[in-house]
Amino acid sequence: MKDLDLARQHRQAPLATPGTLGADARHDLSAALNQLLADVWALYLKTKNFHWHMWGPSFPSYHALLDDQAGQLFAMTDALAERVRKLGCSTLRSIGHIARLQRVADNDAELVQPGGMLAELCEDNRRLADWLRAVHALCDTHGDIATASLVETWLEEAEQRVWFLFESGRH
Repeated sequence: MKDLDLARQHRQAPLATPGTLGADARHDLSAALNQLLADVWALYLKTKNFHWHMWGPSFPSYHALLDDQAGQLFAMTDALAERVRKLGCSTLRSIGHIARLQRVADNDAELVQPGGMLAELCEDNRRLADWLRAVHALCDTHGDIATASLVETWLEEAEQRVWFLFESGRH
C-alpha cells in the first residue's frame, strides 16, 4: 500500500525543473517546440514512407537521399523533446497528440510519382524552415540562446534538404 501511495505521489508531482527562464518564456517556448516536434515527427514518417515507396530509374539515389534526410529528422526529435523537458515542461504524449498539433499534411495516396514525392518533401521542408525561423524569433524574444543555437543548426539542415530535394527533382 505504501508503494502504491508513493507511486501516486510521483505521478502527481510537478516537473519543477530548475532553470533561468521565466514561466511565460518556458510556456511559450515549450508550446512552440512541441508543435515543431509534432511537425518533425510527421515529416520524418512522410520521408520514410516516400523512401519505402520510391521507384523508377533514379531509385538508388532517391532512396539513399530520403534515408539520409529521414535520419536527420529523426535525430531532431530527441533533441527537441529533451529541450522541452529542460524547460521544465511536458513533451508530446501520443500519436494522437502529434496528429492534433502537426501542420505537415499527410499523404495517403496509393501511388505518388517520384518527382511528386521530391516536390512535396521540398515544400514540407521549406515550410519547416519557416517554422524554425519563427521559433528562433520567439527564442530571441525570451532570450533563450540555448534553444536558438539548436534551431540554427536545424534550420541549416532544413535548407540543405530543400536544396537537395529541389535539385534532385529538376529535369
